[in-house]
Amino acid sequence: MTPRELDSPVTLVWAVRLLFAEAVALVVLAAYLVVLDFTADATSVVVAVALTGFAVVAAVAVVLVARALARRSSHARGPAIVVQLFVIASGGFVLQTGTAWIGALLMLFGIGVGLLCVVPPTTRALGLD
Repeated sequence: MTPRELDSPVTLVWAVRLLFAEAVALVVLAAYLVVLDFTADATSVVVAVALTGFAVVAAVAVVLVARALARRSSHARGPAIVVQLFVIASGGFVLQTGTAWIGALLMLFGIGVGLLCVVPPTTRALGLD
């Protein structure tokens, strides 16, 4: 870590940690989808592989955003917030169609990380104040 990363505010540090946790969750999801790809019907293999590829690309994108945010790149805050909007939307979908408590947790998680990205200490650390 560079000296600049070491003196980051707690809000920025936790935003980065939670973004990396999201990336790990996406990798786990991608691994699960690979298993499902091998058991998919012949008619749905293309869609299954495309979904798996999307999960892998999303995991890589979240890692890149987290790394840029850890380096205090002011340009990383927007993509980090967009990622959280996707998490909130996914949580809303799960809330309506699946297990409600998982959807609610996803939505709260997305809101929490999004707030960590925009609070004043993070904004000052990113040089946006």
